[in-house]
Amino acid sequence: MSLSAVGHADIWLFDLDNTLYPPEAEVMALVEGKMTAFVMRQTNLSRDEAYQLQKSYLYEHGTTLAGLMAHHQIDPYAFLNEVHDVSLDGLLPDEALNTAIAGLEGRKLVFTNGDEHHAYRILDKLGMTHLFEDVFHLGHADLIPKPNLATFHRMMQKHAVVAEQSVFFEDSPKNLKPAAELGMTTVLVGPHAADNVDEFVHHRSPSLKIFLHTD
Repeated sequence: MSLSAVGHADIWLFDLDNTLYPPEAEVMALVEGKMTAFVMRQTNLSRDEAYQLQKSYLYEHGTTLAGLMAHHQIDPYAFLNEVHDVSLDGLLPDEALNTAIAGLEGRKLVFTNGDEHHAYRILDKLGMTHLFEDVFHLGHADLIPKPNLATFHRMMQKHAVVAEQSVFFEDSPKNLKPAAELGMTTVLVGPHAADNVDEFVHHRSPSLKIFLHTD
């Protein structure tokens, strides 16, 4: 499946982590390790137990942070600062991908569950900051993550996004469900995208770069 399959779009929405860069960069693996260590300290659980709790919070609440806020008294910004303090040595600008994104006609926005500092740190490292009109991050969402429908509505209102004119690229299927329900065209990217059978996923590709037909 390629870019031509989505037809005309006025707005291009991009998830950040493991979407604008490949999972093998291992940024999120480092972030997850820091999350596990944080959960261990908060709960006195073993590493394995803390990891399982972390993943259950992610599944039930959209992010580990949302679960920690619901069940534990934590400072969300202390959590975000700690877990995002990771090496970005695995990230390198991909000029072909950057050129492909720059060539998309219409408005381009990042829509992420990461916080502002993390988002711009990643985009700067990838040489992508100038490609996007803005970043809708977790701070704008009042710390309520995707796939919460209210967060989609907040993003759309803030940036005058018309769902039917939008294409949304994501590596997480659950975050595409509300997008499809709102009328967006959805594109799942990542190494496991081809195995997905969800009806709300309209297009699938091993990577954003491949979908955009870069070399």
